[in-house]
Formats: sequence, C-alpha cells, structure tokens
Amino acid sequence: MTRIGADVTFSGGSSRLGADPFATLDAVAELGFEGILVRTADEAFPGLDRDVIGAFARAARDRGMFVQLGLGKVNPYMTAELPGVRDLGGGSYLAGMERLIRLCAEHGWTEAWTATGGFKDYPGLLAFDRFRTDVDWADQLDATGDFLLALAPVLREHGVRLNVETHEEITTFEILRLIDRVGDDVVGVCLDPANLAVRGELAGPAVERVAAYTHMTHLRDAILADAGEGLSRFLMPIGQGMTDWPHLLGTLLRAQPDIDLVVEGVGGTRAEMSLLPGDPRWWPAHPDMTRADLAALRSLAALHTANAAAGVWPDLGELRGRGPELRAFLGESLTELRALLDSLDLPSSTLASEGEGTTCTNPRS
Repeated sequence: MTRIGADVTFSGGSSRLGADPFATLDAVAELGFEGILVRTADEAFPGLDRDVIGAFARAARDRGMFVQLGLGKVNPYMTAELPGVRDLGGGSYLAGMERLIRLCAEHGWTEAWTATGGFKDYPGLLAFDRFRTDVDWADQLDATGDFLLALAPVLREHGVRLNVETHEEITTFEILRLIDRVGDDVVGVCLDPANLAVRGELAGPAVERVAAYTHMTHLRDAILADAGEGLSRFLMPIGQGMTDWPHLLGTLLRAQPDIDLVVEGVGGTRAEMSLLPGDPRWWPAHPDMTRADLAALRSLAALHTANAAAGVWPDLGELRGRGPELRAFLGESLTELRALLDSLDLPSSTLASEGEGTTCTNPRS
C-alpha cells in the first residue's frame, strides 16, 4: 500500500522542522505524513552514533512510519563538497559511503537516495555541475559510473539500492545509461518531476522512461515561465503548477504499486532555475533533447503567461517573490496528493514485474 512521507534536509543534526531528528520526526508526523526521508544521514546523525540512530529507528517504528535515508553524492568531481562523508571513512570517501550503506542495511532501509551534483549560487549555466569548466559532463558521468561500480559489491552484499535523483544537472536518459552499466539491482531512480524541465525534458515521456526503475520520489509541482533571455522553472506545492499529476501518478503506480511516495518541500523560495537554450553551450550539452522538446517547453511558458494574465497563476514578479513557508508547502502538497491518489482508477493487476531484470532502453524524446 502506498504511503506518503516527507523529505527533510538536515545540517549539524537539526532541520527546519526540529532541533534534532526526533523533534523532526514528531513534526513530520504532526503534519500527517507516514514516513520520512532523512537527507542526508551524516548531516542528521553527525558521527553516526549507533545508539541515537537505533533510538530513532525505534521511534519511527513505534509511530508506524517508514524511514528512507539519503547518502553521499556519487559524482567524484564534486564529492569534495561533502567532507563529512570522507570523515566517516577516515579519509576515504568510498569507505564513508560503504559505512552509510551498511547503516541502511542494519535497519532495513534498503532504498537510499543519492544525486550527481548540487546547485551553485552562480549566474546562468555555471550554477549547474553539468556546465563545469574544469571537466566535461561526459567525463563526470564516466567517473560516476566507475564510482557506482566500486560501490556495487557492498550494495549487493547488503541488499541496498542507490536511487539517483532526476536532479537539475542530469537527464533521465543519462540515469538510465548508468543503470545499464551498473545494474538495476543496485542503482535506481529517485523521481523529482519538478527538475525534469530544467534539463529540457517533458514530464510525461520522462516519467514513462523511468517508472519501471523508480523506487523513491521527491514530489513537488512546478511552473515554467518566460524570463526574457530564457525560461525559468519555479517550484510550487503539488497541484498548484503545470504537472499532469493523474498521468504521472498513474504511470508510476502501475509500474511500482507499492512505492512509498515522498514530498520534497521548500520554504520561503520557489527556487528559480534557468533554461538558456539561446546560450551556445546549451545544445551541445543536451544531445538527447530535440527541437520539438523545446517547442513544447515554450508552449508551457506561454500557458503560464496567459494564466498569469488571467489571475490563475502568479506572474513572474510574484514567482520571484517569497514562496510559502516549508510547513505550508508540505501540508498543501500532502492534502492534494492524498486527493489525487483517492481519485486514481488503477487496475487490480499491475505492471510491477515489468522492467525488472531487463536492459534499459534510451529512446529520444
């Protein structure tokens, strides 16, 4: 049965919802969620104190809540940004990740989150690891595949799978190629539909590509707007943006009927991210993207312009203003997601077994 949890980011043991993991768990439960994605484990539990983590696991079980963990990122070209994982390994980032994997297995948390980059506070394309000037993205992907292969033996030994988020620097095509290379038993997908447009992907076809390999989610809505020199993506609570949620959830739940869904909230911002297809670096960096994809994305932005003029959606200025607070974002998303799930007409027979043990295919959009 599908349950709904909340993704929570920690720093130094605390989060924006609570002073420690236990207070955060209480806050998530009070909001009505049935689980929590702790992202990332070493930031929630500095030093990985076994007694504290064991007590947290028991507290979640006592509440009947599921737990998922986020581990370190897997792109070796940006792991220097995560010294905590290296510390856990006594100087070895690989050993630190292996220690986190064993922690997951110890508590039966077998689906784990990871990503291949992080958004930077720089202008234009330099905000994305994809456009680093010291190393090509293709080399970053090769190194990421190598690192996942290095982790694969301990992942298989402990029955843990790393689910790569559809993050703002990577496409679904590229994640599927990583799965092809390493194996779908140890690498899967964490679906964040709000990031897909940032990499020039349409949500419908992208979700259809990855549904069979999706074992975790970061659900939130988005609006795509015309920003003059390009397009901008803005985050919205579920049901308040452009996402076709019945199609997305129907596609996902037919492939993964027992998946636990997780909402990723933001507070006080709508996290604007730019698409700059007019930049000469854009098209060479998106070999799987087509002109038809861009035309469809521009149509979505035109839809926003029309709906903003009609007062249906916030205009560009409002989108760039202060967004809802974190609790409101999570609460509104939870209410809408529950209503959506109640409205779905899914057949009793599912496609849960399809895609398992098969080779990923990567058609063009």
